[in-house]
Amino acid sequence: MFLGMERRKEEWGMIVMSVENEILEKETSYERGHRHSIALVAYDAVLLFLTMLALLVVYPSETNRLSMYGLTMQILLCVLALYGSRLLFSIYNHVWRYGGTTLYIRLILADAIAGFVYFGLQMLLLTDKITFIRAVAIISVNLLLTISARLVYQYLYDYNSANSPIAIFLRRTTSFITGLRYSPEQFSEKMPCKSRINIAIVGAGRVGAMLSDELRNNPMAYYKPVMFIERDKEKVGRYINDIRIYSHSEVTRELLRCNMVQEIVFAVPGMDLEQKKAMYEQYKDVGCRLKTYDYPTAENMENGSRKMREFDIQELLFRPQLLFTNDTTSSFYRDKTILITGGGGSIGSELCRQVAKMGPRELIILDIYENGAYDIQQELSMFYGEKLRLTVEIASVCDRKSVMNILETYRPEVVLHAAAHKHVPLMERNSCEAVKNNVFGTLNMVECSEEYGVQKFILISTDKAVNPTNIMGATKRMCEMIVQSRNGITNFSAVRFGNVLGSNGSVIPLFKRQIENGGPVTITDKRIIRYFMTIPEASQLVLTAGAMAKNGEIYVLDMGYPIKIIDLAENMIRLSGYVPYTDIEIVETGMRPGEKLYEELLIDSENLEKTDNELIFVEKGQHRSEERITAKLNLLEKSLTSDDSNSVRLALMRAVPTFHHPDEVNSHERCAEELKKSPVRKWSAKRPDTDAVSQ
Repeated sequence: MFLGMERRKEEWGMIVMSVENEILEKETSYERGHRHSIALVAYDAVLLFLTMLALLVVYPSETNRLSMYGLTMQILLCVLALYGSRLLFSIYNHVWRYGGTTLYIRLILADAIAGFVYFGLQMLLLTDKITFIRAVAIISVNLLLTISARLVYQYLYDYNSANSPIAIFLRRTTSFITGLRYSPEQFSEKMPCKSRINIAIVGAGRVGAMLSDELRNNPMAYYKPVMFIERDKEKVGRYINDIRIYSHSEVTRELLRCNMVQEIVFAVPGMDLEQKKAMYEQYKDVGCRLKTYDYPTAENMENGSRKMREFDIQELLFRPQLLFTNDTTSSFYRDKTILITGGGGSIGSELCRQVAKMGPRELIILDIYENGAYDIQQELSMFYGEKLRLTVEIASVCDRKSVMNILETYRPEVVLHAAAHKHVPLMERNSCEAVKNNVFGTLNMVECSEEYGVQKFILISTDKAVNPTNIMGATKRMCEMIVQSRNGITNFSAVRFGNVLGSNGSVIPLFKRQIENGGPVTITDKRIIRYFMTIPEASQLVLTAGAMAKNGEIYVLDMGYPIKIIDLAENMIRLSGYVPYTDIEIVETGMRPGEKLYEELLIDSENLEKTDNELIFVEKGQHRSEERITAKLNLLEKSLTSDDSNSVRLALMRAVPTFHHPDEVNSHERCAEELKKSPVRKWSAKRPDTDAVSQ
């Protein structure tokens, strides 16, 4: 007990000391700032005294010579007017080390008013007079000296290039006179200019100039601007902060090499996609790393902060971020209980973010992988707090009892089914697990959703389900057929999209790691093309399609033209400041099992219908007989008992008639060329997509 009391006394003592130290620190900071202001007033007073001494004594008037009384009165009146005006304008309450144009304008205005007051007072009072021109000269010369002293002070303290013995002497002298300190480490040899990264700034406007000024004024900055690049002909050939402005037509690899440019930074806010694409095409092969400078404007205030960053890979799509959700979509999910399976994954977590914005009654995240579910739970909890009713359930969609308990407890009106095994090579080697999780996990969710009266069930599918050549794609096609066979109280639909940039296991993180390690970058085949979309686009597509779904439809997105994977790899290498095939090699490793040269989004483009959203289309597939789908499922279930991948593959090929061997599809190279021209072309399968189970 005695030890506990002593420990508490020690703790209270530490708290009291901490509070006292904080108070002393605040008082010290206040006293230091107050001392700096007094020192600056005294410094200005010396300049004023020297000015009046020079103009009234050293260079006196030939007509109106001042007596000692008159000289004293002139000094007192000028000091009274000048310092009264400066105090009124709070001139000495600012940190002049960081003073900008506004502060100098304030000083000029204050001294101008002081000049009129000073001349008026000396004319009204009974004292020796001076002419208006001499009064103006006193105020003007003093203002010139005051501004000059501040500019020299800023230059000596802010520019690390001023590191000569004379500059160091002047800094120490002004520090001794004024009491203002500077940080010696800012001018140490730890970061000489030659170790900084030389950059060329594209854009000599306000934002580019501010970026240049910020980098030059920060001695600890890693970047050193050495040239501007600008389209405006009126600016070309001129200078900003001693940095020359070049036109885009002048910039060559040789010019950049002469200026030792290592990185090119785009500092042009509001640049449209065509301009951004043109600039990228111009500078992608010059051997410099390309970056962009984000500056918050009225259009992009959501980004918040200023920062220099690498290009996001989705920016290489050179198309605007597509927005699908609107008030109609939001109103559908508002005040509803939403269950998201696979909510900890890339798509699932973004679905959670988008749904949370729409004001659901409750959001339930279902996932077998606890780390991903925990991350999105913490993110949403920190952002929304108690405004969002959020629950996380750790369970497998294959566990029927757990799924039934969850549905019975929460009674969701909408189920977004994103849980699935999706990695093509892994599923080729683990076909049994692919069928168990993707097919029978989906079947389990479908049947339980019907049993507990779910209003809408949205299956997240993939373009790999169209004429599949791999186990993963075939299982997703089987899932589509399952939801197309249901015709009960629950509304079942599917949403199909292409590759998602930046999702877990996508090619982008792999390329980044390979580039960071110096290469080589590996691709399976240089002919491969893929449709791409961003994670927010994919998630918003799911939610919008879910809101408009009726029953049995498959929704697809007009994703534009597909992109060559080889182009993606080359662009990522260029953005990192390397030259493809010279600095970093790109190596073909050969097609992986089950891989296609291209992907398709539709099975039957002739049965394609537009929706209210011009970017979303619906494929009305034929209704699937529940009895025939049950027969296919029985066939797959029977194959799983053998625990043999080949047996499961054969059963899946019988259950999904459009499941082809990849060589059969990849031999149609002409169709791959057609896909580059039209986003809705289809490769016509040799075998019809029938419901019959092959005998």
